[in-house]
Amino acid sequence: MPDLLMPALGADMETAKVVAWLVRPGDRVKRGDMVAVVETHKGAIDVECFLDGVIDHLTPTGQLLPVGAVIAKVHGDCDASPFATALPPASAFSAKAIQNLPTPIASQTATFKTTTGTQPPTQQPARSGHREPPAPGTATRVKVSPAARQLAQQLGMPCDGLIGSGADGAITRVDLERAAASRIEATPQQGAGGRFDPLQMREAIATTMSRSKREIPHYYLGTTIDLSTAQAWLSEWNAEREPADRLLPAILLLKATAIAVARVATFNGHFVDGIYRPSASVHVGWAISLRGGGLIAPALHDADQKPLTQLMVEMRDLVQRSRAGGLRSSELSDPTVTISNLGDRGAESIFGVVYPPQVALIGFGRIAQRPWVVDDEIKVRTLVNASLAADHRVSDGHQGSLLLSAIDRALQSPSTL
Repeated sequence: MPDLLMPALGADMETAKVVAWLVRPGDRVKRGDMVAVVETHKGAIDVECFLDGVIDHLTPTGQLLPVGAVIAKVHGDCDASPFATALPPASAFSAKAIQNLPTPIASQTATFKTTTGTQPPTQQPARSGHREPPAPGTATRVKVSPAARQLAQQLGMPCDGLIGSGADGAITRVDLERAAASRIEATPQQGAGGRFDPLQMREAIATTMSRSKREIPHYYLGTTIDLSTAQAWLSEWNAEREPADRLLPAILLLKATAIAVARVATFNGHFVDGIYRPSASVHVGWAISLRGGGLIAPALHDADQKPLTQLMVEMRDLVQRSRAGGLRSSELSDPTVTISNLGDRGAESIFGVVYPPQVALIGFGRIAQRPWVVDDEIKVRTLVNASLAADHRVSDGHQGSLLLSAIDRALQSPSTL
């Protein structure tokens, strides 16, 4: 009987606890279904199932468990869990086992997946086809459109208690979207202060970065990239579109980097157990500063394959969910390279620290106009300082230079991104 394991949601995670189950024993699950919510120092994370079958056993909620511990058993004709095979083993992420467990994060279940001030249900919401009879006097809302049911699974949000606007009171996708938006608006600071302990996150960051500098032989490269052509193209693109549909310069930097690391694959993968394992996919971890302190770098999957407009939508969504709560386990478990972008209010340059088990971090400073020599003349150009922090066990300065040059070339042809 295959096991569903506590996922390793980054190198700085050693333990977590299941705070809510979104399924019950007897429920059928498939790959991609949200099955549980685990609480880490990064907040409440929705855990996706990577097995097909029927839930047979669930661990009790509230127990602090190490990475790799069994949290559920799945019965049926199931494939092996990528958490047990595809991802680096728990030992690659964890510096110590379950002994000396950190103090449990203060209970935050009052804010999980509910509106402010309400308590989470003691029983898990029933899946379609397993709904229990309502209590006497309780209005039933049993009709859910297929699109709404799919969105509810993606959000890990139960439909119980929602008022449907469809035919015969059916819950529609629009109803789910409104409820999700209301939840975020009602608790704007919970992602920054109420959903994680900033001190514990800072301690975890310090531990991971200390390990990185101690174990990884870093080397650093930097270059200045002329963004004048990219900025002109971006201004023309945005002039024809509504504000909500416009692109930010950051998305050009992200896509150019994703294309470059796909071509120079030495920087796209993981170093585990003394072996570098390149990744066939480019999952870019985008460093996001959280309100109240701390950083998190969830992944934008297959970033080299997606159009700019799709990446822009996904980035906005990722930043919103990172700060409000609601990240998915896959977004934290599989970044293959990380980008740290300081934005328009940051410093001119950044030289980062590699996030293990990754082997590279690309940094971008503030985009600014500065004097630059063009055709033997000094002109005002739009420039950005790009940097690379990389693992010398896997690559060297020559390959790093090729990577930065590939990013530069990609940005000189923005229409092809």
